[in-house]
Amino acid sequence: MRDGEMLAAALPRLVLEARRVASTVVHGLHGRRRAGSGENFWQFRRFASGEPASRIDWRRSGRDQHLYVREREWEAAHTVWIWPDCSASMQFVSPLAWETKRDRCIVLAFALAEIMVRGGERVGIPGILRPTASRAIIDRMADALLAVPDLAAASLPPRAPVSRLSEVVILSDCLVPVDTFRDEIKSLASAGSRGHVLMINDPIEETFPYKGRVEFEELEDSLTITAGRAETWRDDYVARLAAHRAALRQECDSRGWSFGIHRTDQPPATAILALHQRMGPGSRDAGPRIGGA
Repeated sequence: MRDGEMLAAALPRLVLEARRVASTVVHGLHGRRRAGSGENFWQFRRFASGEPASRIDWRRSGRDQHLYVREREWEAAHTVWIWPDCSASMQFVSPLAWETKRDRCIVLAFALAEIMVRGGERVGIPGILRPTASRAIIDRMADALLAVPDLAAASLPPRAPVSRLSEVVILSDCLVPVDTFRDEIKSLASAGSRGHVLMINDPIEETFPYKGRVEFEELEDSLTITAGRAETWRDDYVARLAAHRAALRQECDSRGWSFGIHRTDQPPATAILALHQRMGPGSRDAGPRIGGA
């Protein structure tokens, strides 16, 4: 089955799971909408003594004995760009997890988008979907992903204009050369946007429990390599993984981005809560880094 057909078959289940995760998480979160200068109506509030009379909404005030002011929504809220990595390496799943990295990535992307839109934000996918505050954001994202013919070819988002007041969320296994990652982050950060990278791994990619003769397949380029005694590779593999993660984290830290790790055997809501904590105005230095390792 081709990548597009596999994605289409999985999307109904992923959409339902994302909505469940979003509903679970959103009850414990506070929205990011607030009063301020803007064009969109937000709420009415009582007129306060000392305010200019020009601010009174006389139509609303005429309904009862109080004076009311029409407040507009604060429009410094960020556009949130969410990139779900659907490349070939994300198709991997081990017996230690029940879904592929790609499926978990899409659930996280959809759930985060739903929460952002409920909080008054606009959400888009770089190079694929223009920012929107549609309440049907999950359906719009699903349709947009299905419309991309070579979605499995890109691990990182395409070079697309990103505004200064926006935030970028990259959900990926980050199995790319550090130089490639550095160029991508540098390009996105150069416009002044803030960003967050969540490295998604299958648990077996951390523990490397293989023994004996094992054939490994590289999903991106369809290459194979055979280990006669796989257990002798474990220490070197774990060391190289740690070094790779450290290099990625350093690139993020140097540009004020957050970096975290999420395993597919962990609850998706945990990752969403950590991401949300790191996002939004004034949160650059709030809270711990996402994930461990």
